[in-house]
Amino acid sequence: MIQIMFTVYGEPVAKGRPRFSTRGKFPVAYTPEKTKTYESEVGMMAKAAMGASEALEGALEAFIYVTFPVPASYSKKRTEACLNETEKHTKKPDLDNVIKSVIDGMDKIVFLNDSQITSIHATKVYGEVPKVEVLIKQTS
Repeated sequence: MIQIMFTVYGEPVAKGRPRFSTRGKFPVAYTPEKTKTYESEVGMMAKAAMGASEALEGALEAFIYVTFPVPASYSKKRTEACLNETEKHTKKPDLDNVIKSVIDGMDKIVFLNDSQITSIHATKVYGEVPKVEVLIKQTS
């Protein structure tokens, strides 16, 4: 069983909705710049973790641990509650949208197609260092 593990430091970015514009008379969809930048950062960290290995084949399991910084406006007491997980991260961005940007960033690097992922385990918490920790396990 093969495992790939890496960390992307910095504030996690949710997958942005596609934007639309027109080129001449034709509508064109494009991904927001912030999302593209984050996905390429995920891709760089994934490439480093993969080394010279080829993209994984077969069924995969993804474990994604997302850490957001505690807002600076929170009181000392509330910050402490966030850090000891008494107060959960129930604010935006949505966990599923962060997962989408992380998985899209790994596409064609860690796996051939995201349809290979048969199970996702994800957690969103507050922490002192904003980051996303990723573990991909081959299950077959």
